[in-house]
Amino acid sequence: MKVMTVFGTRPEGIKMAPIIKTMENTPDIDNTVCITAQHREMLDQVLNLFNIDPDVDLNIFKPGQTLTEITMRALQGLEDVIKKVKPDVLLVQGDTTTVLSGALAAFYQKVKIGHVEAGLRSGNIYSPYPEEANRKLTGILADFHFAPTKMNKNNLLQEGYPEDKIFITGNTVIDALQYAVKKGYNFKIPQLDDMDYENKKVILITAHRRENIGKPMENIFSAVNKIVLKYNDVELVFPIHLNPKVREIAYKEFNGNDRVHIIEPLDYEPFTNLMARSHLVVTDSGGLQEEAPSLGKPVLVVREETERPEGIEAGTAKLVGTDYNNIYNTLDILISDHKEYAKIANAINPYGDGKASERIVDIILKHDTVR
Repeated sequence: MKVMTVFGTRPEGIKMAPIIKTMENTPDIDNTVCITAQHREMLDQVLNLFNIDPDVDLNIFKPGQTLTEITMRALQGLEDVIKKVKPDVLLVQGDTTTVLSGALAAFYQKVKIGHVEAGLRSGNIYSPYPEEANRKLTGILADFHFAPTKMNKNNLLQEGYPEDKIFITGNTVIDALQYAVKKGYNFKIPQLDDMDYENKKVILITAHRRENIGKPMENIFSAVNKIVLKYNDVELVFPIHLNPKVREIAYKEFNGNDRVHIIEPLDYEPFTNLMARSHLVVTDSGGLQEEAPSLGKPVLVVREETERPEGIEAGTAKLVGTDYNNIYNTLDILISDHKEYAKIANAINPYGDGKASERIVDIILKHDTVR
């Protein structure tokens, strides 16, 4: 069976890697790995970690690229590759512009589409932007919907998708996390290697969402900074996004605080090991809402809505929005109240058991009606 996996960003690469590695050990599948390189440097880090050598690299990345430019270059490049490979199934993962372009290119060639991490919904077409639209549009084209959770499946059923095309698999990010986190891991960055994780409460923060840039991000950074200043045993680590607007706000809000460590973006392996040693996570990312709970780390989601409500319902995460007081007060409680912290840290992670990739590959083989 000929499968083609398409991805273009670091998050896609992380979540697609366990599927690729599983297919490498499946004799009945011939998999072609095609990357668009919508992101370049950060994607290459993931490929190196998981020892993945793409069969095709479209290398579409250009500085300052717009969503339209990404879509056009990816769609044109993928059309040529699909015509040459002639896959039975094309797999895309998540909600990036590469995902939508891959699904659309496959549809134009009448190739079956498998959507990994299907059924996530925030309910707001512009938040996250453009991801909410990308995943909904991809769902319309997909033949196989690999839903991480029962809630994701229910979202798809409510939108009218046939139940026999929806499969609950868990999320492949848990598979990837088990590969990356190691006991006794040594960081190559002295700031991280010398940090006292036993006696300090290390807050890990990530922020990059387009809709948060501006006043919302100022609120986030200001509230977190005030918490660090309030507690002498709290340190903050911020692997800062490459976006110059994010950097401008961060350097302004955290200026002069020597317990705030702004570092360059980390590769996936050191990042996940940093997360494993942190006290809690503050993020507007999607994937971290799934990863941190599997490591027993409370997550504060600094967004107005989330497409991952399972974590909120299970108690592994709190949706605090971007209001300064909400962020500050919630952080204050988690830092000062051990019982409240333990309640979140010990909640059961709803996102899977680390076998999602095996399930996805099995489903593809069992539903092979092409040969």
